[in-house]
Amino acid sequence: MSTVQPVILTADQDALLGFYTTLFGAEEVFRLPAKGPAFYLGLRIGDTDLGLVSKANPGTGATPRILLSIGVDDVDETLGRVEALGGSVRSGPKDMPWGQRVAHIQDPDGNPVNLTQPIPTR
Repeated sequence: MSTVQPVILTADQDALLGFYTTLFGAEEVFRLPAKGPAFYLGLRIGDTDLGLVSKANPGTGATPRILLSIGVDDVDETLGRVEALGGSVRSGPKDMPWGQRVAHIQDPDGNPVNLTQPIPTR
């Protein structure tokens, strides 16, 4: 698993899936939901993971279309340090149904970043 993962927001997930699969040999390794139209596609290119998120209006220009998803040991602890380092907290933390705890932040330049950690199984 990659600890830093680029994620592309797109209105045409099929086009990007075809592009990355054909041009770079990407393999689909994860899909959410498992059946039907995907909200999230996890691709692997070599040893790197790339996410494709379906979004009806991903925006252009100043609107972010790429975000980083960074795996951390403790989302809550990391979230507590964001503002002191010049970033801002957008939302979270929240336990997600796919087994991750997630918080949304922005770096000092306004770039979106997801903080993620696996939810321990009980």
